[in-house]
Amino acid sequence: MTPVELSRTVLRAVRRAVDDGVLCVAVPERVVVTAPGPGGCGDYATNVALQLARPAGRPSVDVAEILQARLLSTDGIRDVVVTGPGFLNISLGATASTVLVEEILRRGTRYGYANGPSADFIPLRSPHEVRAVVVMDTLGRILRSQGAAVRTRCEAPLDPRWVDILGVGVDVGVDADGVHHSDSLPEFVVRPVPAPAGAAPLQLGRDAARWALLHPAGHDRPRITDEHLVQRESNPLFRVRYAHARTRALSRNATDLGFDAEPGDVRHDVAALLADHPRVLAQAAAHRAPDRLARHLVTVADAVLPLLPAVLPRGAEKPSAAHRARLALAEAAGAVLAGGLSLLGIDAPDHL
Repeated sequence: MTPVELSRTVLRAVRRAVDDGVLCVAVPERVVVTAPGPGGCGDYATNVALQLARPAGRPSVDVAEILQARLLSTDGIRDVVVTGPGFLNISLGATASTVLVEEILRRGTRYGYANGPSADFIPLRSPHEVRAVVVMDTLGRILRSQGAAVRTRCEAPLDPRWVDILGVGVDVGVDADGVHHSDSLPEFVVRPVPAPAGAAPLQLGRDAARWALLHPAGHDRPRITDEHLVQRESNPLFRVRYAHARTRALSRNATDLGFDAEPGDVRHDVAALLADHPRVLAQAAAHRAPDRLARHLVTVADAVLPLLPAVLPRGAEKPSAAHRARLALAEAAGAVLAGGLSLLGIDAPDHL
C-alpha cells in the first residue's frame, strides 16, 4: 500500500464511520499521512482525528478509536495505535516497503511529481535581487512538478552573471521601453529576506550558491560563506550529495559482485521519509517554500547513510535477498536525493 493508497484508505474509514452514523461530520476531501512524529510508531501517522474532533463534537481520542476499529479490518494494515491526543499510527503489512521502493525505482527522479497537469496557473514575480530570483526559479520548478503552469518574471533585466553562473531564467522579460508586457492576472511576489549586503554568492559557484540561498527559510537571512564548499559532515549540502554518490557507488560495487537490487521488506527509518517525499513536494509548492524540500533532503541523507554499510556482503558472505532489498532501498533513496537536488537546480554527481 503506497502513501496515496493509505490516504484513500483512511478517507474511506472516515466515510464509513459517517455512513454508520457514528460520526456526524463533513467528510474531508483528502487525508494527509506522514512519517510518525516524536512519540509515534509504525510506518505512517495521521492527525485526521484531531481535525474532525471539533466538528464532530467529540474528544479527538474517541474519534481516533472509531477510525482505528475500521482501519484494523482493512487488508494491508497490520496494526493501528492511537497516541497522544489522538494521532493514528499505522503499521502496514510486510510488503509496504516493497511496494514503496518499487514505485520509486519505477518513477526515478520524478517520484513525487503529479501524474499530470493541473488547472492551476501561477504567475510569479520577483524583485531584482539575487536570492529572490533564485527562489522564484526554484519555485517554478517545484510548482511545475506538481502539475501547475507557471510564468516567472523579474522587475528588471537579469544580471547576465546570474544566468550564466546560477542557471536562472524568466519567462517574461522587460521590453526596450522598460515595461513588462503580460496579462493582468494577479502575481505571487517572491520576496525572501535578501542576501546580506556585500555578499558574493556567485563566488561559491552554482551548486553551493543556490544551496546557500535556498536552504534557509524565506524569513531567515542566508549565510554566504565558504562553509557551503567544505567537504565534511558539518556541511548539509555535502551530506546530501555524498549520500547520493554513496548510493551510486553501491550500485556499481554490487554489479561487480554479480547481484542487482530487488525490492523487499526492509524495516528502516528512511523508508518512511521516502514515502513522505510526495507530501513534502506538495507542501513546498503550496507554501511557496523551497527550503522545505532542502531540509527534507538533509533528513533523508542523514537517515540513509547509516544503512549503507550493511548493503553489500562482507568477507566471504554471499549476496542474499536481504542485501538485494537493502540495495533497492538505497537506490530509491538515491533517486529521491537526485530528484530533489534537480528541483533545487543543484547537480547530484555520481562520484564525490
